[in-house]
Amino acid sequence: MKALTLAVLVACATSFGAIAQTSTTSPMPAPKEVDKNAPLPGANSFTESQAKGRLEENGYSNVGKLTKDDNGVWKGPATHAGSQVTVSVDYRGNITRN
Repeated sequence: MKALTLAVLVACATSFGAIAQTSTTSPMPAPKEVDKNAPLPGANSFTESQAKGRLEENGYSNVGKLTKDDNGVWKGPATHAGSQVTVSVDYRGNITRN
């Protein structure tokens, strides 16, 4: 019984070191590179709300009504760096200005 208790204590003590280590990775993912052929046609699973959220996460504001075109690409008006632009969000999440 003493051996079992000792084994459990050793196992617990060694696992605390692993828990206490800090992460060396950034909590923010690196920006995704935009495909040079974007916007890409394809079946877009983003909702309009999700596409707007993706634009806002990437620095766009005043995102207007987005409409999905025949290629499955969300398009609409937005503001970026004080300028009114037309943006597209494809099925992969690539954002392009038209």
